[in-house]
Amino acid sequence: MLDLTRYLAGPACTRMLVELGADVIKIEQPPYGDPNRSNRPRINRRAGAHIQQNRGKRSVCLDLNTDDGIAIIKALIARIDVLVENFSPGVMAHKGLGYEDLRRIKPDLIMVSISGFGQTGPFSERPCFDLVAQAMSGLMHMTGDPDGPPTIAGIGVADTNAGAHAFGAIGHALYHRERTSRGTHLDISMVDALLHFHDMSIHTVSMDPDGPEPIRQGQHFPTLSPAGAFRGPVGWIVILSTEAQMANLWSALGRPELGEDDRFRSNPDRIKHRDELTEIIETWMATFETDNEVLDALTSARVPAGPVLTPSQIVVHPHFVERKMVRIVDDPLAGHVTIPGFPIKSTDPLPIDNYQPAALGEHNAAVLGGLLGMSDEELNALELSGVIASKPH
Repeated sequence: MLDLTRYLAGPACTRMLVELGADVIKIEQPPYGDPNRSNRPRINRRAGAHIQQNRGKRSVCLDLNTDDGIAIIKALIARIDVLVENFSPGVMAHKGLGYEDLRRIKPDLIMVSISGFGQTGPFSERPCFDLVAQAMSGLMHMTGDPDGPPTIAGIGVADTNAGAHAFGAIGHALYHRERTSRGTHLDISMVDALLHFHDMSIHTVSMDPDGPEPIRQGQHFPTLSPAGAFRGPVGWIVILSTEAQMANLWSALGRPELGEDDRFRSNPDRIKHRDELTEIIETWMATFETDNEVLDALTSARVPAGPVLTPSQIVVHPHFVERKMVRIVDDPLAGHVTIPGFPIKSTDPLPIDNYQPAALGEHNAAVLGGLLGMSDEELNALELSGVIASKPH
């Protein structure tokens, strides 16, 4: 697999493929390579973002702004199954590396193009970053307090989701190729990936055009009560009770009589009296010393609940540790680094995880010599001319 990606959306896709055992050749532009290499935090000049996103990929540092660099990519195309890129639409075609150019070299090539707005449409050529995608997809409109400004998500949800969508699409494309012997060009948009996240708001505006515009609701779910974040003894605790769990909640609170209270008999009643119910729940929570004690009481009564965890709490949480959703990887420069684990579980074990992030251009000779048969003299000439480069870090 050839990886012509950088930053987050593209590397997030190829990272998942590496973790399933794919041989990924990452093409990096001299002189600095993927910008992830310079992100902070860094230890001994090794960036955590580079460790997380690029472990296990072979690095070839190749100048795609030269004719020789383009010729090398075309030579590699004949020897790979999948190409992933996240340049702005039109850049690859301008370099002579568009899908129509490359399919003439390898008719069954699977090419994946990840971009902000997609390869088509009136916004396709506009620059886009994660926050722009959050805004354009409606995610920001639905996030925050109703009387406050739209709020960004605290993580790169557009980038990482586009990467995950691309990962899934590649699996389908490989299966399709196996059945038909045909390749394909996959067009993955960050905005599309987030827009697809909408659960109810998109169909609501068509089915109820005279109703209120769907909008962010703050800390409580608008159509159910109790459902939202409640202040616990230390942090925040999410509770969501449907009608089927209300008796359990009243039992946990030690207030079974609330089930006969006219304010709380039905979900519409509880929504109308949400503030009063919230006060009752938070007053009960305040009688405990810790959030875990609250959660134990709710869990014992079979009330759906969970803590609002911080990143420092996530990395030591026993559930995520047991499911290997947090992993401590050993990096020769940065030492022990905790990264998110692979999100898909299977009865088939994952490959042994001994991946290391490559130094810039570390695999120039192995890839260009091994796959393309270039001699040491040819490689030296390419390095002297600046077409390829390498650095120890």
